[in-house]
Amino acid sequence: MHILIADAFDAKLPERLAPFGAVSSDLATLGQAHVLLVRSKTKVDADLVAKAPNLKLVIRGGVGMDNVDKKLCTEKGIKAVNTPRASSVAVAEMAMAFMVAIPARLIEAHTSMKDGKFLKSELKRTELFKKTLGLIGAGAIASEVAKRAQAFGMEVIAFDPYLKEHAIARLVSLDELAAKADVISLHTPLTDETRGMVNAALIAKMKDGVILINTGRGKCVVETELAAALQSGKVRAYGTDVWPSDPPPADCPLLSAPNIFMAPHIGASSKENLGRIGDEVVLILQDFKA
Repeated sequence: MHILIADAFDAKLPERLAPFGAVSSDLATLGQAHVLLVRSKTKVDADLVAKAPNLKLVIRGGVGMDNVDKKLCTEKGIKAVNTPRASSVAVAEMAMAFMVAIPARLIEAHTSMKDGKFLKSELKRTELFKKTLGLIGAGAIASEVAKRAQAFGMEVIAFDPYLKEHAIARLVSLDELAAKADVISLHTPLTDETRGMVNAALIAKMKDGVILINTGRGKCVVETELAAALQSGKVRAYGTDVWPSDPPPADCPLLSAPNIFMAPHIGASSKENLGRIGDEVVLILQDFKA
């Protein structure tokens, strides 16, 4: 069996996969590959599949599968799976980092100090305590966020049309969430239903000064409309680790919007998470019959 590691995984993974067959990170060996490991960078589309006649299994290290054409894989007899459990803690901690840093004004405090300013009276903080967190999407990652938010004394509500109940969050409609949440955190895959769901119409229903956090998918927001809401102050701040592409285009309107706090899609890139992804990959290959 030939295993091709196309994207960045834990450095120890090739050694761990050696008992299953030949392991390569050279994309020139795609034509020989029976198993392909990808994260978010490599797109498993018609062009790639055409170059991989021996491919039988695609493993997406992480949660979202929007870079894998699952329908095409099924048509070609290729099994496509992900590692949904591995990334929950890492991405939840990234969402919480934004949630703590933005109202605490930590980034402005740090950069102003670096610039020789001491803005003790100018930087007014707000607390998470007794605020309402609204989760759009209430799966594994959102559930980890909910646990942490409760520890800060937040009320947690969630919108997820595929759930009838949730162990932590109170499920509400999207309109109710928009109206009640002080902080809204996105945890949805990119689908026809979620593409552009955070738009001018939904933002208009939100509280003035709401904080938005996105560790789900960049294309779930309409960039121009969110940028306008940041400019007007309707949205107090936007913390995002996800973009319409990696990297985003230079003309992405959010890059120049006020009160945006940015990270280069590193939410799932913790050392510990890469190790957990490796654990799941090993289990998948143990059950795989080439």
